[in-house]
Amino acid sequence: MIKIRSACRYLFLIIASLISVFPLIWMAISATNTSVDVVAGRMIPGTYLVQNFKNLLASQDVAGAMINSFKYSVTLTILSLIVCSLAGYGFEIFHDRGKDTVMSILLLAMMVPFASTMIPLFQMFSKAQLLNTTMGFILPTISTPFLIMLFRQSARSFPHDIIEAARIDGLSEVGIFFRMFFPTMRSTYAAAMTITFMNAWNSYLWPKVIMQDNASITMPMLVANLKEGYVTDYGMLMLAVLMCTIPTIIIFFLLQKSFAEGITGAVK
Repeated sequence: MIKIRSACRYLFLIIASLISVFPLIWMAISATNTSVDVVAGRMIPGTYLVQNFKNLLASQDVAGAMINSFKYSVTLTILSLIVCSLAGYGFEIFHDRGKDTVMSILLLAMMVPFASTMIPLFQMFSKAQLLNTTMGFILPTISTPFLIMLFRQSARSFPHDIIEAARIDGLSEVGIFFRMFFPTMRSTYAAAMTITFMNAWNSYLWPKVIMQDNASITMPMLVANLKEGYVTDYGMLMLAVLMCTIPTIIIFFLLQKSFAEGITGAVK
């Protein structure tokens, strides 16, 4: 009876895994076929990958979009980790009721949809002449309530006795953060980096509004451009989507162990 239950459990997990991976497999196969084969639902790899790649390079600035996406995503990730970790550390280590109230307000802000603040943000950034700039891309999301809460929860598991001992030894608050807190919370930083990079890389709505110059286009915007017009080359579109997906897959698989530890609040 136990063996039957285990077999059913593994069978269910295998089926669920195949269903989860199927869109990625279909996308990779479609990138090697012509648009006609993709529409026909062909599930066998073809020989049209090189031609799809040539067509994509001829119709879109793939290199520029890839460079822009990496530039924006990496810059946002680094600054967001610094700002949110400092905020989360400060909320917990220098704790008082006022900070709890501020944190509650920040968490309530998560309920406000970004679309409702997009027009005022665009007006502010337009007046500040931040259109088509890296700062215009990163400023609205450089600090998020979720990441601040994540670092605050991690700071709760950080031994306060070590902080007091470091203060007695004359170490500054900045030194305590960068020399003691930062190395200890590597898993939390890895989890936050994964979330931030993936969100920044896949961001479409705000870059579409703020980046009005073709030279500032990102990969999600490039993929959206391929669907415009009367005829869509689905083979080329799938190749572009695959190229847009690969960086996030690599980041996640490289940091998946640390990501799981960071989300669960593990401290080493």
